[in-house]
Amino acid sequence: MSKLKREDLMSLEEYDQARPEFRKQVMAHKKNRLVRLNEHAALYFEDRLTMQYQIQEMLRIEKIFDAAGIQEELDAYNPLIPDGGNWKATFMLEYPDVEERRKMLARLKGIEEKVWVRIGDMDKVYPVANEDLERTTDEKTSSVHFMRFELSDQMVEAARQGAPISMGIDHAEIAVAVSPIAADTAASLVNDLQ
Repeated sequence: MSKLKREDLMSLEEYDQARPEFRKQVMAHKKNRLVRLNEHAALYFEDRLTMQYQIQEMLRIEKIFDAAGIQEELDAYNPLIPDGGNWKATFMLEYPDVEERRKMLARLKGIEEKVWVRIGDMDKVYPVANEDLERTTDEKTSSVHFMRFELSDQMVEAARQGAPISMGIDHAEIAVAVSPIAADTAASLVNDLQ
């Protein structure tokens, strides 16, 4: 999947005009890129379109229009676009209640290393997490982690051939598996493996 370049982006004025329709398109696209692992944990799989939307929104919010600022956003978000042999996701721990979130983030330290994906009956693939910066401290984990799941050529080919895709977490506090993930989601993720 090719990385985004400056010419792939709309100007602030163009984006303002296109935003309602573009946002609707992206939200529909994202529905097939979400895997809810349980009521509090979810993987939001990123791709070129989700990152284009993220960049356009950041440029809009921050009112960035200069070349250096645009390049900064491209440099920040392009690494989250899959490379053809991997999946990249934002892992979210979602606890609406502040006190419950505080307690659970303390109990879930290291969870970012225990999330997995599996193609068919092959070995589980655990992520490379938070390459940008460390998000877990001695006291707690973060509610947001960025993950890259590197797949072998055999796994990529099996996924392309329709092998079931499963995902889960092997943490002492949360042990869960979604097997298989929804067909529409699997199809969307297989598109990343081009």
